[in-house]
Amino acid sequence: MQDNQLITKDPRSGELKVPNHPIIPFIIGDGIGPDIWRAASRVLDAAVEKAYLGERSIQWKEVLAGEKAHDKTGEWLPKETVDDLKKYLVSIKGPLTTPIGGGMRSLNVALRKALDLYVCLRPTKWYPGVPSPVLHPEWVDMVIFRENTEDIYAGIEYVAGSAESKKLTDFLSSELQADYDFLPNSGVGVKVASKSGCERLVRAAIEYALINKRKSVTLVHKGNIMKFTEGAFKNWGYQLAESEFADQTYTWDQWERTKSEKGEEAANQEQEAATSAGKIIIKDVIADNFLQQILLNPRDYEVIATMNLNGDYISDALAAIVGGIGIAPGANINYQTGHALFEATHGTAPRFANTDSMNPSSVLLSGVMMLEYMGWQEAANSITAALVKTIKQKKVTVDFYNQMSDATLLKTSEFGSQIIENL
Repeated sequence: MQDNQLITKDPRSGELKVPNHPIIPFIIGDGIGPDIWRAASRVLDAAVEKAYLGERSIQWKEVLAGEKAHDKTGEWLPKETVDDLKKYLVSIKGPLTTPIGGGMRSLNVALRKALDLYVCLRPTKWYPGVPSPVLHPEWVDMVIFRENTEDIYAGIEYVAGSAESKKLTDFLSSELQADYDFLPNSGVGVKVASKSGCERLVRAAIEYALINKRKSVTLVHKGNIMKFTEGAFKNWGYQLAESEFADQTYTWDQWERTKSEKGEEAANQEQEAATSAGKIIIKDVIADNFLQQILLNPRDYEVIATMNLNGDYISDALAAIVGGIGIAPGANINYQTGHALFEATHGTAPRFANTDSMNPSSVLLSGVMMLEYMGWQEAANSITAALVKTIKQKKVTVDFYNQMSDATLLKTSEFGSQIIENL
């Protein structure tokens, strides 16, 4: 391996340095992972070849995780895999099985923790021709920034009736005078929200909105109930926007202060002036209300910043609106170090393993996100256009076929070939 095949991040400019023939690790995934990866990787290679006429290419390097790793090494996540993901900076993966009855809680969470991938990036957009359960899926065009390392996904919880659970509930009752009557058979979990963790997530969301000329960033939270975690997330988000992006944003907090001091009309005029000046509006919505708003008023929202559990629900709900999780891409990113792991967002679907029947669009569109992250926009655009053309032709896999009339049913591999033909 030559050094000029490594993707690096310039520590001074923060720019990603991508060679013409970078080595990119991939985890093939469990269950349907091999089927969808084979189709998606062929499309990615063909798009890069066609866009750059051989001057650029991806050198794929398989690394092991999940069932394949366990079968070959006895480990679910070998250290060598983590080392390679750290070394090569950018990588991609299929769906992974979570060990049952032992081992780590989640391989996906373990990978995010190992590389401190604090942003789970989930763009949600409807592509013409994709079946949807709602009347106007084209109104949805949101990018979710889901905090990836804290909240309840920190994994701090104790089994009901265990010594650890009893010790924690006793401490909460006796030392902290918690206003709750713990029953002896209570399982207990800890929710974590740090100021630095929340700030770096919101900072990434605002920077994305500025770069991509989005009009708003919405902080989604449950701060009306969880005031010192979810509520703190909202407050820290507003404070960061006003302290670090004062010339480029206008917050609802500012609107509230102006309303209190000068009246609602003055506050509205101030916000209108900020919008006219091209400033990004920073607003917030309670999480349960937001799940309603994405159905009723999705055009009001563009970039979303939220904590881990909220982001989990919101991402999948939005995916359902635009065609299902089978076409939903995702990425786990540390914008400070440059590490990025792109991934299929769905499960392993083991009953369909080796059937060559499932939709590869989630991992393929995650590959599109990867190309965009690398700055290879021409190849990324060509894949998106070819995918849309293929779906419009109604040449689709079984998930879409069952929701369309007069469609042609394709296998996973055939779907990939059709996209390549449409490049």
